[in-house]
Amino acid sequence: MATERAGGELMEVGFIGLGIMGSPMARNLVRAGFSVTVWNRSPAASAELEAAGARVAASVTDVYADNRVVVLMLRDEAAVDVVLRRRTLEFAGLVRDRITVQMGTFTPAFSKALADDVTAAGGAYVEAPVSGSRGPATDATLVAMLAGPDEALAEIAPVIDAMCAQRFVCGEIPAALGMKLAVNTFLITMVTGLAETFHFARATGADWEVLRQVLDAGPMASTVSRGKAAKLLDGDLSAQAAIADVLKNAALVENAAIAAGIPHPLIAVSRQLYAEAAADHADEDMIAVIEAIAARRL
Repeated sequence: MATERAGGELMEVGFIGLGIMGSPMARNLVRAGFSVTVWNRSPAASAELEAAGARVAASVTDVYADNRVVVLMLRDEAAVDVVLRRRTLEFAGLVRDRITVQMGTFTPAFSKALADDVTAAGGAYVEAPVSGSRGPATDATLVAMLAGPDEALAEIAPVIDAMCAQRFVCGEIPAALGMKLAVNTFLITMVTGLAETFHFARATGADWEVLRQVLDAGPMASTVSRGKAAKLLDGDLSAQAAIADVLKNAALVENAAIAAGIPHPLIAVSRQLYAEAAADHADEDMIAVIEAIAARRL
């Protein structure tokens, strides 16, 4: 069923950034009946979305000109600044009278400063980082963490609901990104621990298949543990969440912990392991951190 505004017209949304997560998220907006305009720095992903029913814009300017709500799912802070032409005279013209929905995972300080700039230019800014990887992005079962003005949150709710199974309002900006970094702390240390568990089992002669069954039957089982264990047993290291991206997120968490003046022992060890894994496995799934564990010597 088409997603409509009051009056019957299709609700329009722009989407910038069609990577591992962005492409399936934009596709779900198309499937939900939105009129979707996409732009990506590399054209191949845009062509795939065009085939799915999206309109491909010639530029970022066109995306903002044609859509009140624009979603950003970009790799890093530098990409956001470049795409939005931040700190140039063009920036205000892009974001004025628009709602910019920033769904990437960056530092809270960056998001707060960007929110201030967008607001000063006459636009609205919403933080909307998500918990989940490529699978949940494809299935529209991501979990969104939101922060921003109440009016903007209400307006973009249908957009978020087309991509996510649940959404949680976390407070004022940058509370949503603080929440995302907390969630990532659990995810990263959990998967690192799972990798060490399977490495320990291999080294001590425990059968991996039986280990998987035991873990699946117990109270620690989760969608993540089941999925990552299956990847190890199947020898499938194709990325749901790539080592390089997890390393970036681990560094974000560690830096935020340092800024807060709090200890961060588990994330520090995990970040180092992902840095070692990135040398040869950067584009593989995060469970490939097992290779860095295996390469360590006493």
